[in-house]
Amino acid sequence: MPAGFFWLLAAQFLSGLADHAVLIVAIAYLQEQRHPLWWAPLLKFAFTWSYVLLAPVAGAWADAVRKNVLMGRMNALKALAVAGLVAGAHPLAAFALLGLAAALYAPAKYGWITESTPGRDLVAANGWVEVSVVLSVLLGTALGGWWVSPAWQAPQAQAWLGLDGWLPATALLPAFAAVLALYALAAWCNRHIPSRPARRALPLRDWPALWPRFWRDNARLWRDPLGGLSLAVTTWFWGFGALMQIAVLRWAELRLDLPLSQAAYLQATVALGVVAGAVWVARRVELRRAWRVLPLGIVLGALLALAVHTRELELAVLGLLVIGALGGMLVVPMNALLQYRGHRLLQPGQSIAIQGFNENASVLVMLGALALAMRADWPLVPLLSALGLTMALGLALLWGLTRRLRADRPTTATT
Repeated sequence: MPAGFFWLLAAQFLSGLADHAVLIVAIAYLQEQRHPLWWAPLLKFAFTWSYVLLAPVAGAWADAVRKNVLMGRMNALKALAVAGLVAGAHPLAAFALLGLAAALYAPAKYGWITESTPGRDLVAANGWVEVSVVLSVLLGTALGGWWVSPAWQAPQAQAWLGLDGWLPATALLPAFAAVLALYALAAWCNRHIPSRPARRALPLRDWPALWPRFWRDNARLWRDPLGGLSLAVTTWFWGFGALMQIAVLRWAELRLDLPLSQAAYLQATVALGVVAGAVWVARRVELRRAWRVLPLGIVLGALLALAVHTRELELAVLGLLVIGALGGMLVVPMNALLQYRGHRLLQPGQSIAIQGFNENASVLVMLGALALAMRADWPLVPLLSALGLTMALGLALLWGLTRRLRADRPTTATT
């Protein structure tokens, strides 16, 4: 591995850990400050917006500056956003700033790896990064749940620190301090990443041309039979996953009588299932047969429609674990197929940007719909049950369409 690689890995892990913990802490903060419940999905909505808005330019921006400097500054910007939230800034504005920093951090991270790592080590390097991402999701969610538990709350923290009257009254000050400590550690790790020169400057006059090219490439990938199929599945899946990330917290409170601190562990259970399913399917499904995992999505949707009606904690844990595993088995082959077709049709960086744009646009739509449903006080269990049935029906239609296309073109392959 190149010099500084494990410093980058540590910075990525710590920053991701804080990103996932702060969502749980912020939801607890909304509840404590008596903001409307439907603001919870809007936190994730505000965080994701920059990923969509900046998709055509984030990669070019990362190439135009020193990547280790950009990553360090984005961690500092994340810390500033959290500090602003504690100081009384609007929660959605704070999360929009967090999302802006995260959207610019990601292409700089992957770009540094590509530029610094020999080709023979590139797959291993990306494997290390993906493991750190998964671990940050699991542990960050669990940490967030722990930090909002009564054991960490300190109602008198402002008085002890002499900050009465300076900050909004909150018992979550220790949790926010822990999140800020993670961002500070990540920024410190970034300082040890070797600097690399900017790859290529992009004159200001050339920036407007990035958008038309992006839309043309986006349409080209959607029109490709295999690219469009895999893009449709992953786009739907990640929108569905983001909705479930928020909805599971509220569902656990309503159906299982769990506080937010324990409901966060159920959220981590889904992520653990995704990891298990991804590991299992990665060794058993070849790229040219990736389309055969579509029936798993049908089963996933049907199981969700049933599982949300349980009131037993043990059944809920088992159901969420299986749902996560089915999701991992569905999305990994589809993601591999999408990356393969994207790299064949487009530049690698552009195909990843297009994938991120579509998946995050789906996240915005799903979370916006969830926020509207919660504001209208629609019952959550029938809503999630209908979502599961819709997913099962949609993937059944895709499965039927794919089989028909392959019957018409029996020699179709991933070429």
